Amino acid sequence: MTCLPEDVRALALLLPETVEGAHQGHPDFRVGGRIYATLWTDEARVVVKLTPDEQARVLEDEPDVFEPVPGSWGGRGWTSLDLDAADEAALRIALLTAWRTVAPGDLVARYDDLALDP
Repeated sequence: MTCLPEDVRALALLLPETVEGAHQGHPDFRVGGRIYATLWTDEARVVVKLTPDEQARVLEDEPDVFEPVPGSWGGRGWTSLDLDAADEAALRIALLTAWRTVAPGDLVARYDDLALDP
């Protein structure tokens, strides 16, 4: 059930127009200049940008895998995924959902049927 930081990087970079950058010393993944995921390798977690509704859904579905980021960031949908508790399917869904949340609308529309299937 454990995902590795390399899994995050490989899956994120499969998403259209994703570029890897760095945010506060951590690798991040961006589309359209906006961060949708930040990898915390030392804490075995990835933080993804979800809508508050999507965040509520994943927290309900998998409370052992997801938790809101503390403070106002969590209130805006930023959500931690525990890599030690997550399976690959949860990671794939979280990254794709985060990408769709921040990607420009025309880009999302071009890849409406996009899935991160193995």
